[in-house]
Amino acid sequence: MKNYIQKYICKGFILMAGASMVLTGCKESFLEPDPQAMFKPSEVFTTEAGLRSVLAICDRQLKRNYVSEDSREMMALPTEYTFSDLMVPAATDKSGFLDNVDNMLRSNSDQSTEKNLGRTNSIYFFWRQGYEGIRNANTLLSFIDDVPMDETLKKEYIGRAYFHRAYRYYALVFQFGNVPLLTKLPSSPKLSYHSTHRDAILEKMALDMEFAVEWVPEQKNMEYIGMVNKGACRMLLSKLYLALGRYEDAKKQLDILIDQSGYSLMTSNFGTFFEGGEPTSWPITRNVIWDLHRPENKLIGANKEVIMGMPNRGASAESFIPMLSMRIMYPFFFDGRIKMPDGKQALYNLDRTNSKYRVEYDYMRGLGRGIATFRTSTFYQDGLWAVNGKMDETDLRHSSEAGNWMHMENLRCNNVDSEFYGQNIMLHSDRDFYDKDGKLITAKGQLLCSDTIRRWFDVPHYIFCLDDVINQGLIKNNGLEGATDGSIADWYLYRLAEAYLLRAEAKFYINPSDPTIKDDLNIIRQRAHCSELYTGNVTIGDIMDERGRELFYEEWRNVELTRVSLCLARSGRPDEWGNTYNVETFDKQTGTDLDGGSYWYQRCVRKGMYNKGETIRIDATKTDINFIMGKHNIYWPIPYNAIEANKNAKLWQNVGYTEYDPATPIWNTWEEAVADEDQI
Repeated sequence: MKNYIQKYICKGFILMAGASMVLTGCKESFLEPDPQAMFKPSEVFTTEAGLRSVLAICDRQLKRNYVSEDSREMMALPTEYTFSDLMVPAATDKSGFLDNVDNMLRSNSDQSTEKNLGRTNSIYFFWRQGYEGIRNANTLLSFIDDVPMDETLKKEYIGRAYFHRAYRYYALVFQFGNVPLLTKLPSSPKLSYHSTHRDAILEKMALDMEFAVEWVPEQKNMEYIGMVNKGACRMLLSKLYLALGRYEDAKKQLDILIDQSGYSLMTSNFGTFFEGGEPTSWPITRNVIWDLHRPENKLIGANKEVIMGMPNRGASAESFIPMLSMRIMYPFFFDGRIKMPDGKQALYNLDRTNSKYRVEYDYMRGLGRGIATFRTSTFYQDGLWAVNGKMDETDLRHSSEAGNWMHMENLRCNNVDSEFYGQNIMLHSDRDFYDKDGKLITAKGQLLCSDTIRRWFDVPHYIFCLDDVINQGLIKNNGLEGATDGSIADWYLYRLAEAYLLRAEAKFYINPSDPTIKDDLNIIRQRAHCSELYTGNVTIGDIMDERGRELFYEEWRNVELTRVSLCLARSGRPDEWGNTYNVETFDKQTGTDLDGGSYWYQRCVRKGMYNKGETIRIDATKTDINFIMGKHNIYWPIPYNAIEANKNAKLWQNVGYTEYDPATPIWNTWEEAVADEDQI
């Protein structure tokens, strides 16, 4: 029986106790100071165990993007989704939250902490975490030649370090554009980095991942579950090939993953069946989609679909980080801002000691007590699920009948003092309602929710519902939060379904008339019991829609949309609206009109909730909401902190932000950047 990686991580933390400064941070600078000044390498990095500890930290860092570390209000990955078609910020109690991105986001903002609660975004988190992961990988690469070990094992370690570095750079170049390329630890503090062109970084990462694919073992040949394996390396390499326009090479890697690596889609029930927090109020009909997304099932041997996952379980802080998905990602519906037509509050979070408690209406335990820091977009809730112009009524991923999907209208009033007790809540009144004196309380069609941003939206319950074992057991508990202490929150990094979707994309760039493109989408849809399948030619929009349905809160949506924007520009293929893009200009435009920009921008404004030309007025701290995205927001601003810390050279700043200067020199090849690393 294989162990989960957290045991390995705990060993790594023990080994690193005397040298943790190098991996966890020190004083503020662009790149942390020379680690040799802070500890004795001979005490840690002259043994294989020391190198294993570095990789343990790298592995642990991966899950930080998904969980709720250091905050009960924020998770990092939703920032990726708010810069896309599938989500927007929703914490309307924050007066400065980031709705008008085009106007509010500047290069010197959002950098006081890694997770900016006031703006409800984690932009700076991704910069800091990206470069910390790169530094950690470079630590291993800088010391490994000093460690006596078998040559094959050494190449495996190098390959895994390459994966961690490439994974971070793949994200950074599609979040921030041209960024500094760092491949080694500096011999002394360096304050004169130049940025390197996105394409040069991608080329270097692809070379590294070719090495990794050759030398990193398959998961079946590894001691621990959750370590970087050959399948994960192959998946990342295929994405790098796509970004570089090497579509045939990408397809070849994906063919191997799909047909020759021992993975298969899960098509029937498996593993542990978790009935949900309160099956009486929110029943779950067991189905393969539900089982596939149970954290308890994600990394078990019976799951043949997982390529690489991130274990998140155990008793120590090193092995488990809370995942408060039911608190952060669900609507804040236990509030007087949602009423019934008689003017009474619709929903209460009553604990089991309250005399008005009824288990059949216990949505607090069935769905949690959300605070809605973020919300799903109207497109993700509705329009995304239409195929061939028709809503797919049998798609398990959108099924409230199975319990997988939470529609607000499926909730029933649990206020015993309301005349509508036990009836479904409604966004607009379905009748005129008068009080006993004949006074009109509510007119037919009247809005019954006064904060439709934070308190009225649908949720993919099968993704975010986690077994909150501690709170679940408390009689007086009034809010399940997700995976708290003692729970399990294992998560997918890569699984086979994405390989099919990437292969469909590669085929589209090679030949958009390829009749097998639809097959790679339909095999995913058939597993979800869809009745509407793709026929004829498939558009890039069809592929990205299916990614949205299948990979919600797994893929980095902003990164992938930006990467596809580059692929469309390189290939010359049109998007679903017939637009074509120029590789020299798609990411260098400003403005908020519908013309031009990138594919990323077109998805944000045509399908997402941005640039609709209306202000949404609500009953909240921030009363007027206007979601606006600019064309230049395809890249986030290079943090001002990093620009200032790099005192002896100028970092590239992106178009549309303060400090943008097109004359700023950058390295156009990775070889130039690597050669400059030794120049202090």
